[in-house]
Amino acid sequence: MSKVQYIPVGNEEQLFTAAYKQQLPVLLKGPTGVGKTRFVEHMAHELGRPLITVACHEDLTAADLIGRFILKGNETVWQDGPLTTSVKDGAICYLDEVVEARSDTVVVLHPLTDHRRELNIERLAVSLKAAPEFMLVLSYNPGYQTLLKDLKASTRQRMVAMDFDFPPMEVEKRVLTEIYDIEPGLAQNLVQLAAAMRRLEAPGLSEVVSTRALVSTGKMVKEGVTPRDAGVATMASALSDDPQVIAGLTSLVEQYL
Repeated sequence: MSKVQYIPVGNEEQLFTAAYKQQLPVLLKGPTGVGKTRFVEHMAHELGRPLITVACHEDLTAADLIGRFILKGNETVWQDGPLTTSVKDGAICYLDEVVEARSDTVVVLHPLTDHRRELNIERLAVSLKAAPEFMLVLSYNPGYQTLLKDLKASTRQRMVAMDFDFPPMEVEKRVLTEIYDIEPGLAQNLVQLAAAMRRLEAPGLSEVVSTRALVSTGKMVKEGVTPRDAGVATMASALSDDPQVIAGLTSLVEQYL
């Protein structure tokens, strides 16, 4: 996997590496857009392992992960799913927003997350032993998910949990300038604007501005869009459909950009 630039905030690299070496699954918790996926991509490169990512959704079935029989010509053949491929090849399998998947789908992960490290494939009547290098990584946003979609304790307690949040202002500015080559003055204004937005408690504002949104703003400015217009498009209008909320966010954008 190609190198992915990542600026650590704490000891997350050490924790992830220790879990990998001890064949322990990892759970990444945190808001959207704080760098969970980039971190996994970075660590896959650092550990020299292929990465297979699955974006989970409410229609994701166990067969989608494990595999299924398909028609190929006049024959019925088995096709491995991404989880089975990861288990066989010793890849890092990253299930992004895992609580969006059906609960019966998550259950199939349990034998892979304890001492057995096995994947049961009922349709083939086999149990695959995971390659030594295989690693399972799950992520979700606990602030966004409803209680009905929380991760069960029986799954949580099997994981090495790591909490991600918005980085400190100095780190967030480094992300903008060093990774995305955003002009330092604009980057400083963007992180200050983000800090102000994240302090808001407005009805109809279920999400706060992410680092990803700041990057998008900077990229728009690179293409000649004014900072004010870029900020309104990537933050104010993107975060809400409520005219009053958008107006309030736009006012903040105009103060900082």
